[in-house]
Amino acid sequence: MTAPADTDPQLTSWVPSAQGSPFPIQNLPYGVFSHDEEEPRVGVAIGDRVLDLAALAWANLLEVPKAAQLFQATSLNPFLGRGRWTWQTVRRNISDLLSGVDPRLREDSRLSERALLVRDELTLHLPFQPGDYVDFYSSLEHATNLGRLFRPDGDPLLPNWRHLPVGYHGRSSTVVVSGTPIIRPRGQRRPEPGGIPPFGPTEALDIELELGFVTGPGNTLGTPIPADRAAEHIFGVVLVNDWSARDIQAWEYQPLGPFLGKSFATSVSPWVVPLEALAPHRVPHRAQEPEPLPYLRTTGDWAFDIDFEVVLQPAGGEPTTISRTNARRLYWSCAQQLAHTTVNGCAVRPGDLYASGTISGSERGTEGSLIELTRRGAEPLTLSSGAQRTFLEDGDTVILRGVAGGGGRPAIGLGEVVGTIAPAPT
Repeated sequence: MTAPADTDPQLTSWVPSAQGSPFPIQNLPYGVFSHDEEEPRVGVAIGDRVLDLAALAWANLLEVPKAAQLFQATSLNPFLGRGRWTWQTVRRNISDLLSGVDPRLREDSRLSERALLVRDELTLHLPFQPGDYVDFYSSLEHATNLGRLFRPDGDPLLPNWRHLPVGYHGRSSTVVVSGTPIIRPRGQRRPEPGGIPPFGPTEALDIELELGFVTGPGNTLGTPIPADRAAEHIFGVVLVNDWSARDIQAWEYQPLGPFLGKSFATSVSPWVVPLEALAPHRVPHRAQEPEPLPYLRTTGDWAFDIDFEVVLQPAGGEPTTISRTNARRLYWSCAQQLAHTTVNGCAVRPGDLYASGTISGSERGTEGSLIELTRRGAEPLTLSSGAQRTFLEDGDTVILRGVAGGGGRPAIGLGEVVGTIAPAPT
């Protein structure tokens, strides 16, 4: 994919805070915000500001039909449903306005004051309403790490893993925006042989660092989306923490897969980064052996060079970075995930969320979950305060961060996903 002109590293904005920010003019991620008692509406992050797209629409600065209806909406779904031509047109309009190529916003002081809002003074909401949520298992290193923990004397990968993107259908009603407290879930756990399963709060609450993608127009029921047409249907990416209750999951998941151990909360960043913003950070996909079946074959670069950081902060304590990793080594790409999801004719709709599964590396300190970092609890992590963790305790805060950049190019931030653990209900 050739990088579009609006990702030119020399492009600058007249918004002072944009330069050196994770939200420079080359990024322009979309979100939903509200100010004071006003209704939520759609905006774009630029530096430490949010550009109110509804205000631009009312000023007739956006060259798409019925723009006000799109951006006064309380989610991105109507915009996502318009498709690639609308996405590209609006992005070009915004880039021109914020760079000064189109001077109308910069020269209208009353409009710019009304449309450029201080981000810290706003409330950020879930940016899209996912009708469906699918979680994959796309990291070879993660799958291998877990396989060695659970099957130490066998092949760490199950026979199907290298032939298809393994996934499961999650619960979209508990997809929440960053900052939402995570209530410790309750459920059954594995009993002693011949015993009754104990019921209560999970004792193995975990994180999963993931990269998600959000869909646009979708397809009609019964019509697959070819892998090489995925860019027509994938609007952008979000940072995801797919929280997991490992002890609940271990008891329930056979034979049908995860249920209560996963469905209690999935946190996403408030910003959706368009695929166009990541064009300069797309890299060749890792080799796949054996070669995938024809419907899973792609052309072009579908891996993303995005660095991730996982931070754990106990209540009243200092934050500790517990993992650093990168998305470029994911085995199954988002294009392949979408093609596999729809090859049976499954219908995709605007705002559906698809997550990569835990992103891990093969080296210590690059794992994207506590179950890997602590070797299933056998090797506790020591935090900067001296406290130790195998799994999360009440009051712990987890912060995920993602940034693409380097090589002389501006950083493209995915924002943060923050969640603090609240006690289980009594």
